[in-house]
Amino acid sequence: MLYYGYFRSSASFRVRIAFGLKGLAPDFKSIHLRKGDQFAAAYTKYNPQEQVPTVVTDAGDVLVQSPAILEWLEETHPNPPLLPKDPIERARVRALAMVVGCDIHPIDNLRVLTYLQKVLQVSEGQFEDWFNHWIALGFRGLEGMLADHPKTGTYCHGETPTFADIYLVPQVFNSLRFKLPLAPYPNIKRIFDNCMKLPAFDKAHPKNQPDFEP
Repeated sequence: MLYYGYFRSSASFRVRIAFGLKGLAPDFKSIHLRKGDQFAAAYTKYNPQEQVPTVVTDAGDVLVQSPAILEWLEETHPNPPLLPKDPIERARVRALAMVVGCDIHPIDNLRVLTYLQKVLQVSEGQFEDWFNHWIALGFRGLEGMLADHPKTGTYCHGETPTFADIYLVPQVFNSLRFKLPLAPYPNIKRIFDNCMKLPAFDKAHPKNQPDFEP
């Protein structure tokens, strides 16, 4: 299996965590988004969206979009499970994950941020305000979904990591980069800290990637 990613990409971070939790170690090829590797013909033949991550399976099938890759991993490598068996609980985990995946990340991803800076020419302060505004708005809702819910445990749902944690951790990492205070989100902060104690999460951290740059 071949995995194309970028150390700072949240979507790539998610997939790295899942690989680690599933005990998989695919070959890695860096696609440096800041240097424009995603636009090269050698890569766009795999991913016409010019994004990461991309996974090429042992059979030569090409998988793109982190939600689809995570679902494929869950279906083809079911142990340990990253989704509960109960349909209602599975729906809750997916909803928690999509707060990040649908409501925060798309507004704060590199393409949007580049447009803000290079086309709209927002100031540095406006740029940071934009980034943190959408994270804070999403985290406020997510914190409410976690607080006092009977299924919230050591992790977002229960006592083992799920898709919800896989989505949450990269987004918290982004918030820390831009110094968003986490005090208003005690459950998010607690769950993030618990996740980062696990080898799969720590190994997936951007600083531990072969293409890491300070």
